Amino acid sequence: MATSNLSSFIWSVADLLRGDYKQSEYGKVILPFTVLRRLDCVLESTKAAVLAEKTTREAAGLNPEPFLLRKAGQLFYNTSPLDLKKLMGDQDHIGENLRAYLQAFSPEVRDIFESFEFHTQIDKLAKSGLLYMVAEKFTTIDLHPDVVSNAEMGAVFEELIRKFAELSNETAGEHFTPREVIRLMVNLLFIEDDAALTKPGVVRSLYDPTAGTGGMLSVAEEHLASLNPDARLVMYGQELNPESYAICKADMLIKGQDIANIIFGNTLSNDGLHGKVFDYALSNPPFGVEWKKIEKEIRREAEQQGYDGRFGPGLPRVSDGSLLFLLHLVSKMRPAVDGGSRFGIVLNGSPLFTGGAGSGESEIRRYMLENDLVEAIIALPTDMFYNTGISTYVWIVSNRKPKARKGKLQLIDASGFWQKMRKSLGSKRKELSAEHIDDITRLFGNFAESTRDGVPISRIFDNEDFGYHTITVERPLRDENGSVVLGVKGKQKGKPQPDSALRDTENVPYTDDITDYFKREVLPHAPDAWIDADKTKVGYEIPFNRHFYVFKPPRPLAEIDAELKGVTDRILTLINGLTA
Repeated sequence: MATSNLSSFIWSVADLLRGDYKQSEYGKVILPFTVLRRLDCVLESTKAAVLAEKTTREAAGLNPEPFLLRKAGQLFYNTSPLDLKKLMGDQDHIGENLRAYLQAFSPEVRDIFESFEFHTQIDKLAKSGLLYMVAEKFTTIDLHPDVVSNAEMGAVFEELIRKFAELSNETAGEHFTPREVIRLMVNLLFIEDDAALTKPGVVRSLYDPTAGTGGMLSVAEEHLASLNPDARLVMYGQELNPESYAICKADMLIKGQDIANIIFGNTLSNDGLHGKVFDYALSNPPFGVEWKKIEKEIRREAEQQGYDGRFGPGLPRVSDGSLLFLLHLVSKMRPAVDGGSRFGIVLNGSPLFTGGAGSGESEIRRYMLENDLVEAIIALPTDMFYNTGISTYVWIVSNRKPKARKGKLQLIDASGFWQKMRKSLGSKRKELSAEHIDDITRLFGNFAESTRDGVPISRIFDNEDFGYHTITVERPLRDENGSVVLGVKGKQKGKPQPDSALRDTENVPYTDDITDYFKREVLPHAPDAWIDADKTKVGYEIPFNRHFYVFKPPRPLAEIDAELKGVTDRILTLINGLTA
């Protein structure tokens, strides 16, 4: 069954919930039931063997758990003689039997349903007389891995969550990333390591601090498996949303991953994987979400730990926490001497230029560029994400840059690489085709300036090109007679006093000599001016669009006049026709 049809079928269960549940509450029922049915189908073929093994081992006085895992062929099991279909045989005791069935799962699975608060929903459905009907509906869906692959199942979960997010009016970009964007990011992440990743017995770690349902982790695993079936990717993640967390754990469990590596909680205020470093990382943090609720914890870490913590370089304004996730990922990079790391993160346009010299945002950019951590920034098309149509950018960050990239930053304008979707999904109206992904990956891999139809699409810069000095230009205060006012005390004695009304600031390119700039650009217009050196600040910004701007000269006036005359003539003809 196609993914879209499957999610639509599952969504049809909502028809049973109308009236007893608000639309925004549908997910509380549908998501855990979908997970339950998936687990139910996964264990179906080994159910009898697991039950027989349990009886044998308990009779021998042995702990059956390790034997049950082996018989189940999974990292989880269920010791109840019931399954979802058998529950349908006793309508009067459906609630009691369903709870017993859930309790018979291994502890890892029980934790998943506790995260869903599924027992609360069982009670509510039972009181509404809906429990049997909803459960019966799900027994008709075949979610066995032979029918629905892990990749398809992940897409189903994401589609359902997207719909529930729309109904709940949740924050833009909060849940998950379109699969084609993830594929692009994974391509960019692994391209420079393809040779190493094809070696036998390769083991690598991948981390997502905003794991969602685990989409990024899953696509990365699939990609590595395509490069090297013998390679192993150990996946780690943390997720704040309880439903997404539960789905991610279930997905990882079925894939044979250690779900102890998937942590619940706020990554920024409570790092659940403190002290761990990784080979790779991927993240799509929420766009433009304030961090006021956790401001106290963040500032405490920044003040007390400085560069020994995560936020030493600086703190962005409270209205947007995107750059906090960037710094968090930097702290998770394996040291370069131990092989280093590379990560990709999706950010909106704000981190590129928000904040002047000395601001938290500028200081973070300064840290990233002066430490030569940013390999490339890729502009994606607008209308790529489900809950927002804003411009987005993929940052590729590494502390093990290839020699050719040392001291350099590549900007790729891929905003024109898209095709229109047949049917819009929320705010998502555009998508990347496989050819677009290949083209962008090739641009990154070639690491060269490039144009398309005479318009630049890839540019290479020195890191210093994005730096500047903000200088404060002072002019003397004059009295009513026009004489310069001099200081009378301390260090200012005998020196011209500045006139705050005439004060100005200038941004001097980092590569320019400040004195030369001042002589060339300021003194010819203000011979009495000077620079207050104590107020000079270093700033960094990445004016992405400016570097890809191509001037188009205006049309000749004669051409414009002719066009206007044509329009005027047509209007006059219409008027004459009406009055005739």
